[in-house]
Amino acid sequence: MLKPKTYHIALGSNKGDKLKNLQLAVDAIYTRVGIIKLISKVYKSPAFGFESDDFLNCCLVLESYLEPQQVLENLLNIETDLGRSRTNPNTYEARTIDLDIIFVEAEVINTNTLQVPHPEMSKRKFVLLPLNDVASKVVHPIFKNEVSVLLANCEDASVLEPINIWLKNPSKQYHFSKLNYIAIEGNIGAGKTSLANKISHDFNAKLILERFADNPFLPKFYEDANRYAFTLEMSFLADRYQQISDDLSQLDLFKDFIVSDYDIFKSLIFSKITLNEDEFNLYRKLFYLMYKDIAKPELYIYLYQNTERLQENIKKRGRDYEQNIANDYLEKINTGYLDFLKTQKDFNVKIIDVSNRDFVGNRADYLWVLGEISSE
Repeated sequence: MLKPKTYHIALGSNKGDKLKNLQLAVDAIYTRVGIIKLISKVYKSPAFGFESDDFLNCCLVLESYLEPQQVLENLLNIETDLGRSRTNPNTYEARTIDLDIIFVEAEVINTNTLQVPHPEMSKRKFVLLPLNDVASKVVHPIFKNEVSVLLANCEDASVLEPINIWLKNPSKQYHFSKLNYIAIEGNIGAGKTSLANKISHDFNAKLILERFADNPFLPKFYEDANRYAFTLEMSFLADRYQQISDDLSQLDLFKDFIVSDYDIFKSLIFSKITLNEDEFNLYRKLFYLMYKDIAKPELYIYLYQNTERLQENIKKRGRDYEQNIANDYLEKINTGYLDFLKTQKDFNVKIIDVSNRDFVGNRADYLWVLGEISSE
């Protein structure tokens, strides 16, 4: 899975409701561009290079899958949407909002529209002071000095005043850390691993991924289901039991909660489809002997995809042994999950229809899914 890039963004406003302008910009960046990891204090600073009202300034740390030019275009559109108009691009002027890319990791970019690191940042205390709040140890890729050193050496004599109001980080609205364990389930190709990865990264969760790729019986099962079904299901059950038991028992003090891309009950759902009656009855007895000792998720998310979308996703990810999965097999799995979920009273279940959503490639769809997960 692709890794997002880390951006440091400077924000400023000196027209209208300045604090509201900053918050609206933060919210828009989160909605359109990426996850906001940190936000600095807000500082009141005098206008730099021209006579005008004082500014409110801050900096934030952003992670985005967009490329720098795409991020810049989004920031310019946000400025326009929040009422900024550039009457003379060659002079300083009052503005409702000003959004600048300061760093893109250790990259040096010099194009007609984008210069990174920002060429004037080392001369401007209204950038360096809030940037130091969130990135004091980040090294300028050209000057080879940390931000804290650049601030100490800055000759700008402006006096900045921190205000006692903090901007809100939109990512805090989801409250996932109030839960200890979230399981994301779904049919083959539903996107459960992708969603678990994104939530783990964005919300500081310990990630548990099913080790299906290591199972030597899986390709054989798709070639000869009758012969390898029982062996496959028993090997999956043993591996899932061991993995969940081990991972849930290992406390990670640096993570806020656990998210997994499967729940062990899927073993019973799949085995009911793949095994004959005698094999399933034996398998079920063994399953419940193990199941009673396994921690249950506090939130169980089932991603529903219609069969057509499932097949599209299966083809797209290109695993050879999955390419001939029949529609009726996928439909039986969906039915098995839904029948199981209707009977569950021990934990909170949320069924989310993502058939018309692309939460991997479309940030708006991803935020919609997060909203569905966190809704009451």
